[in-house]
Amino acid sequence: MEEEKIICIGCPKGCRIKIKHIHKSIQEISDNGCKIGLEYAKSEFTEPKRMLTTTVKLKSGYLPFVSVKTKDPINKEKIFDAMKEISQLEIESPVRIGDVVVTNLAGTGIDLVCTRNIGF
Repeated sequence: MEEEKIICIGCPKGCRIKIKHIHKSIQEISDNGCKIGLEYAKSEFTEPKRMLTTTVKLKSGYLPFVSVKTKDPINKEKIFDAMKEISQLEIESPVRIGDVVVTNLAGTGIDLVCTRNIGF
């Protein structure tokens, strides 16, 4: 049996959780301080996800870029595919917070949205 250790980010405690597993099958999770840690450890081990924040080029507007983020976390393994797709984007202003820049980013089913208002 193998063991991995992760630091939980589910709450401010930052528990150091131990996951005992055989290949990718979890056998035991210990040292979590709460249920949030237990769920975090399960998802982080089996299918880690991250929010992706970056910028997209603007064709017009008073700034050259606008900040964007994924609406929900995406699978960690898809981040490079998502960034490649984003790097090829160039959008028109004006844009508003919450505007969808890309639907189904890199086949994740998650939208990329603006996080800042930019006028002409």
